[in-house]
Amino acid sequence: MTTRYQVCNCNSTMPLDTSTGKLLGTALGTPALPIATALCRRDVGSFLQAIDGVDQVVVACTQEQTLFAELAQQKGTVSPLRFVNIRESGGWGRDGAQALPKMAALLAAAALPDPEPVTTVDFDSAGRVLVIGSARQALPWAEQLAKQLAVSVLLQDGTDAGPDAMLEERRYPTFSGSKIAVKGWLGAFDVRWQQGNPIDLEACTRCNACVDACPESAIDLTFQIDLEKCSGHRDCVAACGAIGAIDFARTATERSGKFDLILDLSAKPLIALHQPPQGYFAPGADAAAQTAASLALTQLVGQFEKPKFFLYKEKLCAHSRNGKIGCTACIDVCSAQAVSHNGDQIKVNPNLCVGCGACTTVCPSGALAYAYPRVPDMGLRMRTLLSTYAAAGGRAPALLLHDRAHGTALIERLGRMAQAHGKLAGVPARVIPVELHHAASTGIDLWLAAVAYGAANVVVLVGSAEAPQYVNALREQVALGQTILTGLGLGGIHLHLLQVDTPAALDAALQKLQPAGVVAQAARFNGVPDKRGMLDLAIGHLLEHAPAPKPEQIALAAGAPFGSVTINKASCTLCMSCVGACPESALMDNADAPQLRFVEKNCVQCGLCVVTCPENAITLTPRLLLGNIARQAVIVNEATPHHCISCKKPFGTVQMIDNMLAKLKLHGAFAGNTDRLRMCSDCRVVDMMANRSETSITAPTGDLKRPR
Repeated sequence: MTTRYQVCNCNSTMPLDTSTGKLLGTALGTPALPIATALCRRDVGSFLQAIDGVDQVVVACTQEQTLFAELAQQKGTVSPLRFVNIRESGGWGRDGAQALPKMAALLAAAALPDPEPVTTVDFDSAGRVLVIGSARQALPWAEQLAKQLAVSVLLQDGTDAGPDAMLEERRYPTFSGSKIAVKGWLGAFDVRWQQGNPIDLEACTRCNACVDACPESAIDLTFQIDLEKCSGHRDCVAACGAIGAIDFARTATERSGKFDLILDLSAKPLIALHQPPQGYFAPGADAAAQTAASLALTQLVGQFEKPKFFLYKEKLCAHSRNGKIGCTACIDVCSAQAVSHNGDQIKVNPNLCVGCGACTTVCPSGALAYAYPRVPDMGLRMRTLLSTYAAAGGRAPALLLHDRAHGTALIERLGRMAQAHGKLAGVPARVIPVELHHAASTGIDLWLAAVAYGAANVVVLVGSAEAPQYVNALREQVALGQTILTGLGLGGIHLHLLQVDTPAALDAALQKLQPAGVVAQAARFNGVPDKRGMLDLAIGHLLEHAPAPKPEQIALAAGAPFGSVTINKASCTLCMSCVGACPESALMDNADAPQLRFVEKNCVQCGLCVVTCPENAITLTPRLLLGNIARQAVIVNEATPHHCISCKKPFGTVQMIDNMLAKLKLHGAFAGNTDRLRMCSDCRVVDMMANRSETSITAPTGDLKRPR
């Protein structure tokens, strides 16, 4: 499909003219691009003409994206529309005149075809909302929300009701309780609590008889009994009479309910997660936050869907084998508790997953892969950006990876402030912003691939509000990737984690960013969905073009997903338990000889072999072994085979049989029969049958009597 580009210098505030339009066209492999001055106003005819067809149209403006979309809808065009920001991200700022290669790169990436659609996760909400909190907080919001939603209220025991709080006519179910537990997600919340208040609010008719009867004034108009004031005379019970709503001896106190939405007004959120489930709101005591939460609740009625952000290949999962735990990286990093233990594999709840991608970033084997977009799609985007930038004459490019919520807004604010006041420099000409769904969704496979494609730097931008476990995981990934790049002889610092919240801080950090060494020849390989495969391609290209002398291996820190195993040959009996536990086929046996073999390229250092080995004979050594030797199976232990003492057929090893004899020779069941342990399974059966026949021939002594 042909792509038509619509570029505007935004009222001559960007250094774009006829000559630069020719340069852009050359870089993009198209005729010279027309440069408008007011594409959204007097030059709008150029846009309307461009969309008069079936070719896709890339509009280099996000400021007026809504206007252009409306114009296309009014015209009834079938041309696919794409929008890209070249203004705040490049054209505005001190380096605007040098930003042409970056603009070409951004335009080329915008013209790429959409990735294949991902599977979706469905939610169905009927608007059943549970408001949890003190009467002072919960009841006013319940009154407001009841106008649009099916409201229920759960009043927390022991909270201050306030002097004016009261339960009025019954318009919605009202409960009270403590030890409240909330689980679930939008459309499927399960709430459990303990009813401690003697008054059952659902049975109560709110006649006030108990309030009048109580001599201690221990009952307020929310019909909660202050048990510290109550002397136990039970006048309230008598006053309640046939209604029977008050029971001080109640034993069945377990309560539960199912709801679609939760408004948690507790002083401390009941779900203390950095990424709470969708449909759960805990705004605290801030009035503005409560208003925003209530407005959001009213919009969550109906059927909804979101992408299924991950792909899971359980055969590659190094979490557990035979009840032994190995890798827990994905479980540890998830701030939404969407990943859990599920036998020998992990389980990811797609309804709880918020799409951060951190689990895929830290997964050593690639069992978890990010799907929004997939690695090959992201690799193509990076390669297109970098190759177009280089073709347009750009040098030492840096990729700035950022999320949509925090990063995009921060970059746009920086560009506007640089243009309006000139006190800030703006995004440097060599820094190319790359928007992601979440900043934690990429890791060393894509970062090293970017360096192989020609990037001098890869910067990951996050904010201070980001989940701490995500930041720590990214920091560890940056350290690992940089260790590999440094070990390969590429000078400078390529990988950076940038945590800033203001345009000024972002500006200062980007201005300090120094270009690191780049490869002599940019890679052209396509991305592959397999994480280890992508790493293999990237590291292989970087090694091929590394300065001499080329390293044979790179030492890595503990916890790295590359390394070797060391076998204590004095302890190892070649029982092959480690082979059965290894999920990556890094450890293998030999069908023809008692040998333990190891392929280092396959090892993810999950530790399952270590925890499985009955002799504690295995230790891990993190490192990155380079070259073809990493792909070859090497013998890490072998032994002399034991031969059956009867038929001479080899089975087991001499060490294994000797260890078994040493442990069992004093056991009563084997005393006198240890030679049988030195026989193969076939000869052992023959020997047992022969001894049984000899025993049956010998008649027992004593008188034999016929049974009557």
